[in-house]
Formats: sequence, structure tokens, C-alpha cells
Amino acid sequence: MEQLELENLLLEHKNLIYAIMKYFPTYPNKDDLFQVGCIGLIEAHYHYREDYHTKFSTYAYSYILGEMKKLVREDRGIKVSRSMHSLYLKIEKASILLSQKLMREPTVTEIAHFLEVDESVVVEAFYSSSSIMDVDEIPIGKEEDLDNQIYLKEQLKELSHEELEILNSRYLEDRTQMETANLLGISQVQVSRKENKALQKLKNKLVA
Repeated sequence: MEQLELENLLLEHKNLIYAIMKYFPTYPNKDDLFQVGCIGLIEAHYHYREDYHTKFSTYAYSYILGEMKKLVREDRGIKVSRSMHSLYLKIEKASILLSQKLMREPTVTEIAHFLEVDESVVVEAFYSSSSIMDVDEIPIGKEEDLDNQIYLKEQLKELSHEELEILNSRYLEDRTQMETANLLGISQVQVSRKENKALQKLKNKLVA
């Protein structure tokens, strides 16, 4: 590919790359994320054919997202705990069963009752498994679907900076309340209170 052609390609589709980067809001190195997105875009350009009867941007979406997934998967140093991941799988199965029974999406309260667990536990599992950690479950679809896939992340915007720091420390970085307290320079009691308040906010949004 000629240099000028490459520059025009990246200039024309850089907004698409930035849009897909929304899937990884907490990934620290945005430059690396953008660079691998460019690699995906170039790969899509090499493979795209006019007779595919689809927009190039739609075709390139899966290539760009795939490269970003690969980077985050290889680079991340933290994982959702096995027990929380196991719980999330149970929640998914319960949601399917209840959806068939109720003929609608079940609420957090109904899922918690079905699994005989506290509602806050269900919300915690939703939070942990809806973050960047489950990158393999980010769907490959049309670019217009981006906003529909990050509903929970939109709800997180209503939390304070401190509340987000506490939830990230507790459920993404798998720290204890005491470790989180030491990290933020507050007491363990304050962490517990603020954590419960943040989870209650999320639960109210999910139940609503």
C-alpha cells in the first residue's frame, strides 16, 4: 500500500477506531490500543473486496476489534476471580431460564431469588463480568451496535470517581477492602460503606 493511500485510509476511519476503543475504557495505554486498531484496519483493507456488498467500515469492524482484544488479552495482568466468573455463568443460565418462563428479561431481584443469593452478589457479578476482563465475549457485529453493548458502562458514569476507584480495586484488581483502604488513604470502614453505596446505585439501575 502506498504511503499516501495508507494515510488517507487511517484519516478516513480513525473515528471508527476511536469508537471501538470505547470497549476498553480502563485499558491504560490508549496509544497502543489505537496502533493495533490501525493494524486491524490495514488488514481489513487488504482482504476487502467490493463484491462483498457491505460497507468497508462494517467489514473492518471485526478486524479492528479483534486486534484490540488480542492486545488486552495478552497484556492484562488482572482477572476476574474464578468464583465470580463461575457465579456469572450461573446468572447467565438463570437469566435464560427465567426469560423463557416469564417471556421477558428477568430483573436482578428475580435472578437473585432464583439462585437464592443476595441481590448485591448478582450486581457484583454483573459489574465484574461486564468490564474489560471478558474481552472474548465482546460481540463481533455492526459498528452501529457499539452503544447498545455498553449499557452498564453508561450507568457507571453516574458513580463518583472515588466509587469507581473502589469498585475497580475490589472487583477488577481483586484487592481486599483493607488493601483498597490503604491504596486510597481511607479507612476499611469507609471503603465498605462506599462500596455498598456504589453497588446499591448499580442495583437500582439494573432493577429499574
